[in-house]
Amino acid sequence: MKGSYEVVVRNNRQRYKFIIRRNITILRGDSATGKTTLIDMIKNYITDGAESGIEVICDKKCVVLERGNWERDLKEYEECIVFIDEGNGFVKTPEFAEMVEKSTNYYVIATRDSLFNLPYSIEEIYGIRNTSANMYQGTKRLYSELYHLYNKEAFQGKPDKVIIEDSNSAYQFFNEVCKKENIKCESASGKSNIFKCILGTKEEKTLVIADGAAFGPEMERVMSLKYAKNFVCFLPESFEWLILNSGLVKAKDLKNILENPSDFIESEEYVSWERFFTRLTIDKTKDTPFAYNKSKLNETYLHDKNKKAVMNAVNREAGGELF
Repeated sequence: MKGSYEVVVRNNRQRYKFIIRRNITILRGDSATGKTTLIDMIKNYITDGAESGIEVICDKKCVVLERGNWERDLKEYEECIVFIDEGNGFVKTPEFAEMVEKSTNYYVIATRDSLFNLPYSIEEIYGIRNTSANMYQGTKRLYSELYHLYNKEAFQGKPDKVIIEDSNSAYQFFNEVCKKENIKCESASGKSNIFKCILGTKEEKTLVIADGAAFGPEMERVMSLKYAKNFVCFLPESFEWLILNSGLVKAKDLKNILENPSDFIESEEYVSWERFFTRLTIDKTKDTPFAYNKSKLNETYLHDKNKKAVMNAVNREAGGELF
């Protein structure tokens, strides 16, 4: 499944309206924030239809997956938006992650836990809040919306240290940039090691660069270090996404893909957008001077003019010069 889908769930007392853009959406928050109410309304609509007094409006079928025979039930769903309430422990299992990776569905998962087996985006972690309450047919209707839990951070001044998620092309590129600026640059050798790398920093200012498209599971524990460490996270979709936005890659359909990625990314083929942008970069640069290899950076990207183009894309995404 691909594309973006608006979901409206409402009765005479409550109304939810939001857009699902990727295959994995996470709903976070404490009790009584509206997560279970939303999913219960969908479940009641599935069971009783119009007699429930609930409307569910979406171009794709909305279903609720629960414990019990969840594996059997999930095999029956195709091109659905699957809602899962918190308390369903199977969402943390490798078996569930494997089924998601091969699935044609989108998933909306209410959970207070970080799901380390699933590569979800920082852009798709939401809380729920009420935006207004109006009198409607003698009752008070609550209007609820989803809001991003994590927003872009501002970084002022040159960092003392930069931590890069991987040890491949992204690290090789930023390590060269850091050398010119006399900044320490460290590879975390994987997103799961970033927490430990931040914890071990002694530098006054640290900049963390990672692929936001799959960094969602790490966000809570990384952000928990804010009280002890002075760091800012820069989390673009991926390093390959930055290259594609640099202007170095010429392809007639590239602008449309970058502006509307959900229209082109098939969930069954790409469990995360990072994988899609890696494949796209490889395909669009094949047989050109910018031929991309994820494990070893093409030195063409380190030529001054080309390096500046990529850094311009970095700074545009950051909303200012990082270093």
